[in-house]
Amino acid sequence: MDNNFHFTGKETARPFLRYFFRFLFVFLIPIPIFLLTRCQTNKSVVSEGDVPAFHKWAPTPPMGWNSWDCYGPTVMEDEVKANADYMAKNLKKLGWEYIVVDIRWYVANDKSGGYNEDNPIYSLDEYGRFTPALNRFPSAANGNGFKSLAGYIHSKGLKFGIHMMRGIPVIAVKNNTPILGSTSKAQDIYSAEGQCMWLKDMYTIVAGKSGAQEYYNSLFKLYASWGLDFVKVDDLSGRTKEIEMVRKAIDSCGRPIVISISPGGDRPEAIDFLEKNVNMWRTSNDFWDNWQALKNQFRILNSWAGLGVQGCYPDGDMLPLGKIGLRAERGGPRMTGFTKDEQYTLMSLFSIFRSPLMFGGDLPSNDDFTLSLINNKDVLDINQHSANGKQLFRENDLIAWTSDDPKTGDKYLALFNASDQQPVVESKSLWKSELVTLETPGQSVDIDINISGAKKLYLVATSDDVIGFARHNCDWIEPKLSGPKGSVNLTDLKWAKTSGGRGEPVINQAARGEKLSVNGKVYNNGINVNATTIIEYDLPARMTKFKAKAGLQNVVPAGVIINNDPESQLRMNNTAKFMVFVEDPAGPKPDDTASISVKFEQMGLKGTHTVKDLWSGKELGNFTDSFTRTINRHGAGLYRIH
Repeated sequence: MDNNFHFTGKETARPFLRYFFRFLFVFLIPIPIFLLTRCQTNKSVVSEGDVPAFHKWAPTPPMGWNSWDCYGPTVMEDEVKANADYMAKNLKKLGWEYIVVDIRWYVANDKSGGYNEDNPIYSLDEYGRFTPALNRFPSAANGNGFKSLAGYIHSKGLKFGIHMMRGIPVIAVKNNTPILGSTSKAQDIYSAEGQCMWLKDMYTIVAGKSGAQEYYNSLFKLYASWGLDFVKVDDLSGRTKEIEMVRKAIDSCGRPIVISISPGGDRPEAIDFLEKNVNMWRTSNDFWDNWQALKNQFRILNSWAGLGVQGCYPDGDMLPLGKIGLRAERGGPRMTGFTKDEQYTLMSLFSIFRSPLMFGGDLPSNDDFTLSLINNKDVLDINQHSANGKQLFRENDLIAWTSDDPKTGDKYLALFNASDQQPVVESKSLWKSELVTLETPGQSVDIDINISGAKKLYLVATSDDVIGFARHNCDWIEPKLSGPKGSVNLTDLKWAKTSGGRGEPVINQAARGEKLSVNGKVYNNGINVNATTIIEYDLPARMTKFKAKAGLQNVVPAGVIINNDPESQLRMNNTAKFMVFVEDPAGPKPDDTASISVKFEQMGLKGTHTVKDLWSGKELGNFTDSFTRTINRHGAGLYRIH
């Protein structure tokens, strides 16, 4: 029989078709299967249904350690390793796994209390990509980057992450470095418009320009070669075009890298976009260790309740617990400023909300109590595996949250007593302004009041922002006391006490060393604060007058766009309300404890149930129809109801 392929008649048509389809089946059909497999293993972009594949990279809220709260922009390699050693020994078995090096690991001479922007010594490669500073990360020598440090962390069974700023380095643009994988150079893809307002290391990368995507691709290929598992991309919130470029770069780098974006700025309306592009996103600006910041988290997290999905999580920010401030941006070395009750509140709220948990303190410095907060398996199980977390009720400042155990059907219940001595009772003020906004003439108000007979002076700056997206950075300009014997600058006196804000007030300059500036005019004398801040002074004898200008720091007139960036107005939505008191502005102090009751029917339960206290581990017994506990002020209780 002639087995050659001929096209001469019916007698050869059937054999031809038979061999043709065999050829298709044997040789051609496997090709798309092979390509699909390569996409799954190398690009990690294949989805099941409408769920992006990268969601699988964070099946539960990430838990780890980040260097920011204790080391600011100055962490060293041996400090990173010490924290990794502690985590591997004490926390890995409970699900803690990420070790994250935060901001400016590429600067050899950075500082605490802000950033060295005067004469930073950068480390970067020939393609304009930052590399670790060798004096801080010696294992990065010989072009090794973070590969050795990542290997050390991986050898402990942990995962490695870094912080990065969005964009391309200013120094790369100045040097017009080539872009790996493109014929374009740095000056072809950048824009000075929309530059980060609080750190000037980077320029914006303009989406759509030739070489723009290739630059981000080259970054993440480099990071993948180092063995990166996690990246925190800063100044990225709300910048959809650059978020999409970063997403594409990660998906093409050949390694699963969990992405976190910050700072706060995204709102719940953006949830669909966020779920398509990132694993976690900050819900507020930086969260530090003071009660007002923690109390504000109840409102913030309630606005996001129910909006996270598996693989994508609203992020309440780092846990400022344990030993922080060793070389940080805010404050000096200290154990957290939270009381023990407040620490229980923080861990209970973040756990039942299912926020990612990134510990901010120096782990080797933990005391027994701090360790007990982060190694409680029952509490961590709520964070990692519960469902349907939500606020059940808020009656004044008595708050209940609940969630479900999807495996057993049990309920979790968190009770919070956020009752406060009202810090500011406006009716007690000697003088107060309206809310000062970008529209206020001069973005300031003038103060000239009689304080005869006063022994105390309280300067109060508050804001109306309960979510915490805007800056609320403001100044008391040229504050002066006067009396029959002359006058004195208030800046020459030391305050008796200060509270609130993001760190202490700053004299004669702004928080990061900038000049005091209100409505474009620079001043040499004044006090810079972040609302809400209360400053208390003991007055010199026989002072009769207080005079000052109170205004918004470093903002622009309403309607003006910074660097042609339309989003600048959101980030610069600076407002403040100013008040002056000559008596304690606080209201009456509430009781030290409060009784909080929850009816089981509010949780969808009936009858009698057993209750376990998850912080103490004690079985509390059987309860019928309702459950009541006495909770310390600023404290919390966390329970399983079976």
